[in-house]
Amino acid sequence: MTEAKGMLTRSELAERVEQGALETVIVAFTDHYGRLMGKRYDARFFLDEALVHGAHACDYLLTVDMEMNPVPGYRFANWERGYGDFQLVPDLATLRVASWLEKSALVLCDVHEVEAHARVAVAPRSILRAQVERAARAGFTALAASELEYYLYRGSQREAQAKGWRALEPVGWTLEDYDLRQGARTEPFHAAARRHLSASGVPVENSKGEWGLGQHELNVRYTDALAMADRHGVYKQCLKELADQQGLALTFMAKVAADQAGSSCHIHMSLARDGKNAFAGEEPCGPVRASKLFRHFLAGWIAHAAELMPFYAPTVNSYKRYQSASWAPTRLAWSHDNRTAGFRVVGHEQSLRIECRIPGADANPYLAFAASLASGLDGIERKLEPPPCFEGDLYAARELPRVPGNLRDALAGFEHSTFARAAFGSDVVEHYAHFFQSEWEAWERAVTDWERQRYFERI
Repeated sequence: MTEAKGMLTRSELAERVEQGALETVIVAFTDHYGRLMGKRYDARFFLDEALVHGAHACDYLLTVDMEMNPVPGYRFANWERGYGDFQLVPDLATLRVASWLEKSALVLCDVHEVEAHARVAVAPRSILRAQVERAARAGFTALAASELEYYLYRGSQREAQAKGWRALEPVGWTLEDYDLRQGARTEPFHAAARRHLSASGVPVENSKGEWGLGQHELNVRYTDALAMADRHGVYKQCLKELADQQGLALTFMAKVAADQAGSSCHIHMSLARDGKNAFAGEEPCGPVRASKLFRHFLAGWIAHAAELMPFYAPTVNSYKRYQSASWAPTRLAWSHDNRTAGFRVVGHEQSLRIECRIPGADANPYLAFAASLASGLDGIERKLEPPPCFEGDLYAARELPRVPGNLRDALAGFEHSTFARAAFGSDVVEHYAHFFQSEWEAWERAVTDWERQRYFERI
C-alpha cells in the first residue's frame, strides 16, 4: 500500500505553516456515535504547544446523547466527579491536509487520562487499538475497508430541519442504481468529494448511484484497520461539510424512509502475515479455497455477531434496515458472492476477504471494526469451524438464526455476553451498555409522527 496523498509529517506541516499555506489545525477525536469532536488550533500554536503537550477536552463528551446532553449513570464521568478533562494526544500518523477547508490540516487523537497518561479504555479508538495490538501479538495485520452509503437531498441541512425532516426532495427521482445519469446529476458534489478526499489522505476508488431515491455510495481504498477507521471518520466529516457548503442535506441514517433501501456500511476484512494474505490457501471451504485461518476467523465472526450487535447497529433506527428483499441481511450465515447473506465471501487468493453486510451507515467504525476483529481472532484462537456455506435466497431460510430485531434485544445479548467482557473488558461493556440503554429509553419516551397519524383521529 502506497502513502496516501495529502498526508503530512511534522516537518511538512511546519514548512507549510511557515509558507502561509496552512493556518489552522483541527484536533479531533471520535465520540460514541462516531462523530468527530475537537477544536481548531492556530497552526503555529499547535506546533509549539498542542503537538508537544497534547490538547484537553471535557470528559463529558464520552457520556452525552445525540443532542449533547450529559447522560447520568456513567462511572467514567458524571456530575459527582465534576466532569473534568481528558487529554487528546495527536497521532501524527493521521496528520493530513483538510483539502475541503481553507488553509487547514486535521489530526486525529487518542484519548488519554490526564494524570495516568494511559489510554481511556472506553474511547472508541482505544477499543479498536486494543484489538489491533492483539492481532499484532499473534503476528497479523488486520486489513479493512468500509463501504458507506448515504442519501442526498436538495436544500440545506437547516432547511431540512425547518421542515421537520419531512417532504424533502431527493437528488434523484427514480431508482437508478448504477445508472450513470444519477451520478452525472450530482457530479458537482461527488467530483468535489472525490477530489477533496483524495487530496486529504483518503484515496478514493469510485462513486456511484445506489438503489434508493437520491442514494449514493463512495468507496475508498482499503488499508490497515485503524487507519481505515480514521479514513471512515474523515470521509463522513468531509461529505457532511461539503454538503453544507453546497446547500445540500446529507444523511448516513441506516433507514431514512420505510419505502426506501437502507444505507449500509459493509465491512471487508482480511488478515495479513509477512506481507501476504493469511486467508489464502488451498483447503476447501464450501466453494472457496482458503486457509484454516480463514475458516476459523469466519466462524468466530459469525458466532459472535448477535451478542456484539450494538457495535454494528447502535441506534433504534439501525434495526429498521433488516427487512427481507431489502439488500440488508436478516440471517447470520455465510455464502459465496451472495448479497442476501450476512457474511459474503469475495475475492480469491491474495484478494480473498470476508464482507460483513450487517453494519449500517450509522455504525461507529472503531467499534464495528473492533467487534469484527475480536470475533475473528477468537475463532482463530479456539479453532472454530463455520457452518456450511449457504446457497440460495437467505431471506427465505427461516431455519437459520436471525439478526436481533431491535436495539433492546441486541442490548440484552451484549450486556450478558461473557465473550464481550473477555474481549473488551467489563468497564467497556458496562459503559456502552449504559449508552445503548439510554438510547433505547429515549425512544420509548418518544411520541412519533406515525403514532399521531395512526391514532390522533381514529382512536
